[in-house]
Amino acid sequence: MSTALPPDVPRPEYPRPQFVREAWLNLNGRWQFETDRGDSGLERGLRDRDLAGEIVVPFCPESELSGIGDTDFMEAVWYRRTVTVPAEWAGDDVLLHFGAVDHDATVWVNGTEVVRHRGGFTPFTAELRGVAAPGEEAVIVVRARDSRHGPQARGKQATWYANSHCHYTRTTGIWQTVWMEPVPAARLKRPRITPDLGSGSFHLDLPVTGNLPGHRVRAVLGDAEGEVVTASVRADLDLCPRLVLTVPEDRLRTWSPADPHLYDLRLQLLDAEGGVVDEATSYAGMRSVALHGKRVLINGEPVFQRLVLDQGYYPDGLMTAPTDADLVRDIELGLRAGFNGARLHQKVFEERYLYHADRLGYLVWGEFGDWGCETGVRDDNQRPDASYVAQWLEALERDHSHPSIVGWCPLNETYQHLHDRITQLDDVTRAMFLATKQADPSRPVIDASGYAHRVLETDVYDSHCYEQDPEAFAKTMAGLAEDRPYVNTGPDGRPWSLPYRGQPYFCSEFGGIWWDAEAAATAAGDETGSSWGYGERPRSVEEFIERFTGLVDVLLDGPDMFGYCYTQLTDVFQERNGVYGFDRSDKFDTAVLARVQRRPAASETAG
Repeated sequence: MSTALPPDVPRPEYPRPQFVREAWLNLNGRWQFETDRGDSGLERGLRDRDLAGEIVVPFCPESELSGIGDTDFMEAVWYRRTVTVPAEWAGDDVLLHFGAVDHDATVWVNGTEVVRHRGGFTPFTAELRGVAAPGEEAVIVVRARDSRHGPQARGKQATWYANSHCHYTRTTGIWQTVWMEPVPAARLKRPRITPDLGSGSFHLDLPVTGNLPGHRVRAVLGDAEGEVVTASVRADLDLCPRLVLTVPEDRLRTWSPADPHLYDLRLQLLDAEGGVVDEATSYAGMRSVALHGKRVLINGEPVFQRLVLDQGYYPDGLMTAPTDADLVRDIELGLRAGFNGARLHQKVFEERYLYHADRLGYLVWGEFGDWGCETGVRDDNQRPDASYVAQWLEALERDHSHPSIVGWCPLNETYQHLHDRITQLDDVTRAMFLATKQADPSRPVIDASGYAHRVLETDVYDSHCYEQDPEAFAKTMAGLAEDRPYVNTGPDGRPWSLPYRGQPYFCSEFGGIWWDAEAAATAAGDETGSSWGYGERPRSVEEFIERFTGLVDVLLDGPDMFGYCYTQLTDVFQERNGVYGFDRSDKFDTAVLARVQRRPAASETAG
């Protein structure tokens, strides 16, 4: 059982919903904390003494919910907490998990370094064997370095002091749940669940920490009527045992936005006598994604993807949702406005968001927070490094099994002129595309959303277009019918992208209509004021609805368009182009927006 939580522990829910063990300990709450603006803390002894202040984990120190709210630059920050490892975990190893720490983390327990990790969006784990056993105290010390200098995957975090344009307050240090769990020495690792609708099966990769004689792995798939199918294979031969769970035809039920059915899954590691060595629960959705001409098919049928750009920021928590209910609300707000999914923008969202998307039938494109690799060098202006590939692979590993994810987008709006030399951006773009295809061949991959398509064989092609006049927008989008779609170029007209080759195409950013009824608006195009959006502001709500309808109609009426992504779900700080306010309040009659979007799209009705 989970150790009882005091009433003041924020984000108390289980953080890993697709691989659930019964016993765990949530470490959110009050930790000692100290800012280390010069990154000299190790030399000054911060690792080995009490820290000067306090913080509420998992909220970053820039956020109000952390109890600090310091938005100045922090080269490094330190955390410290003493925890008693539950004595009832005796005989097990202990794992210490971090959901996400921005950006370079080093963790010591009882003075011993137990793990270091680079990357602000993905989880990592420390094993405490020989450092802190059940019944003993564990003094946990975390240093997080987060420099604003040099290339680094930051997403939308500003490297200058104030928010402006589409860059926002920084997130430094811990921003997702910290927790412990007891595990046996021989144990299951995170499963990889891949639906195969063509055969009515789930393919299950179930890695183990070691192969002991006589061990087996077993998986039991169930639904509301009980057990559906069981499979078992030897676990003493292969480091990653593989099982196939074939669903009987009379129990086969697909996952879709209309019917987000999920099967229960119980996973076990058994010893030679059949005793349970390790056990976890999960779930799975039977869903296929396929490409046919310019269409993207879900379960063999065209489903027009009416996506909204969701950046996952909150006024008081920044990148961390204040509660689990806030994650649910964001999905429900999107559905209420007529969207059937979201592009999760410039951030690897916490896993519980994906769990709720799975439950609610919300289509999702997973994306990496890649902004931050600019150099200022002409024609070599972006240099993402090897850490981008490593972090992205960690995200793919964590999120592979979520049926709500229907596509991957490792990069966004990379921009660099095509010229006679192969650049670091070319290398990393191709590396991230190939890594994604190798890690997950079951979903389409777009090499980079908008701007610089550098991989000729990218599965999907797209553009970003914020033209505000529907008539001009229609002319811009019309070329797709003749395989001459709109492609983003540099301001001087020089190409950024390799040619379009007939792939499925969508306008993955459009709209962004500036509407701010209350704030004193700055002049159109002013990106430093308290309110901005794309193009000239509508003069009334009615004019907003007319423009929204006209832009959406262009894309719904395009027979070769498989979807779109409207910018954006909510206002974010000074960016006032959301369907909802930053506080999630209504800005419009969302029933009207839903009616505009829910009419059949041309690509759904074409023969």
